Amino acid sequence: MDAQAQLCSSQAFSNDAVSEAAYDSLAAGFDISEGGEPLGIGISVEVAAKVSGGTETYEFQAIQSAADDLSSPDVLNLIQPPAASLVAGSKWVIPIPLGSKTKRYLGLNFNGGNDPTVTITAWIAPLSMLGGHKTYAGRSTIS
Repeated sequence: MDAQAQLCSSQAFSNDAVSEAAYDSLAAGFDISEGGEPLGIGISVEVAAKVSGGTETYEFQAIQSAADDLSSPDVLNLIQPPAASLVAGSKWVIPIPLGSKTKRYLGLNFNGGNDPTVTITAWIAPLSMLGGHKTYAGRSTIS
């Protein structure tokens, strides 16, 4: 994985927060997927989501911002996985719609409800590289 494309590494999320890092596309109007492959944000769950309360909600958003701290973001796309599905080792993808990027920085925003907690690693990559991965007991990944 390209270190500059990594948005967070084993970051614990609770309630609302943005990723530790932002992807700098170097220009506001430059659509990094234009003329190429569609991009997405890959999410790997490191520590399973808390489900003990039974009412926790989890929402991951692909965002853009004019600021590198990802303040005042615009949501490009989102997923709302069921809490019980956010188990350690599970993988999720948020597609970034073609032509949607208008600001310089891309990142991940987490919105949670009812005291959620989950630890994830997230990165930006072409969609073709985000699907079809399977992890086996020997820690080998085949894609």
